[in-house]
Amino acid sequence: MRLLLVEDDDHVAAALSAILARHGFAVTHARNGEEALQAVLPTAQGDRPSYGVILLDLGLPDQDGYQVCARIRKLTTTPVIMVTARADVRSRIHGLNLGADDYVVKPYDTGELLARIHAVSRRTAGPGPEETAGGTGSAADSAVLRLGAVAVELPTRRVSVDGEPVALTRKEFDLLALLAQRPGVVFRREQIISEVWQTSWEGTGRTLEVHVASLRSKLRMPALIETVRGVGYRLVAPAA
Repeated sequence: MRLLLVEDDDHVAAALSAILARHGFAVTHARNGEEALQAVLPTAQGDRPSYGVILLDLGLPDQDGYQVCARIRKLTTTPVIMVTARADVRSRIHGLNLGADDYVVKPYDTGELLARIHAVSRRTAGPGPEETAGGTGSAADSAVLRLGAVAVELPTRRVSVDGEPVALTRKEFDLLALLAQRPGVVFRREQIISEVWQTSWEGTGRTLEVHVASLRSKLRMPALIETVRGVGYRLVAPAA
């Protein structure tokens, strides 16, 4: 996923960009409001930049962040998360009314910020290229995630490899479906446990490792799910 980070402090931007990169995000850095607006405008060839999320600091040197948010919202529907030290309720309400999708107060926990990025991107995402590859683009096609030889049918909860069905448990399917909806994106262990098992990380880490190992074995693709040391897992989409 590509992110647009609007932050005037180069040190803060560099540190956050490094963290986001470790979690599979490609970051474009804008240092002020004008750079942010230019980053979301169509190119001379008419192509519009594609960002999954915009992280917008409100304390910008050239113009107020609220004004930038309002102008961004007129140019794109890309979700905007305001990241600011303004913690009062009135500021948060004002930001949301201007079109922000979420509001994070500094100092923030990095895990929470990553969870909010994934949350707003899920709410606004449409069918991706993996979902319609080889299909017609119909509703039925968009309900099937195709990852090389692997097909994940969301409505029927069926999985096949080269057309051969693979029997998965309920949690194995939920885990695979979560990773398959964002190939290449790193999902933190805590996030996976929260979304698949609906519980906290404590005492559940070994369960996640067992399910990942079982999926690798059943799909006969050990490299399909990659372990990102110290962070979590991501699905590596194989060649068709």
